[in-house]
Amino acid sequence: MKGDRVEIVVDAGDTTRTYEVVASRAGRRVETAVRRGVVEVSEVTRSGSVVRTARFMATRVLALVEQPVPREDSSERSDRPGRPLGEDPES
Repeated sequence: MKGDRVEIVVDAGDTTRTYEVVASRAGRRVETAVRRGVVEVSEVTRSGSVVRTARFMATRVLALVEQPVPREDSSERSDRPGRPLGEDPES
């Protein structure tokens, strides 16, 4: 979903570096995968095609922080504005 982001903190010898991969458009998401000693963070479209990818050696990654956009919970929505679900309009 647009706004989802992943922060990657990497050991760069005497210092650390922080990288971000952000879902930049509506319908895109950010996926992470750890395979064969490599951390891969990709921005992916709805159809599954990869837009861009960041790869890091797993031994150098200090932190991988996924920060999803807050989504509205369906149980908090009401069917009509100003009236909670389950409330009888006749009473």
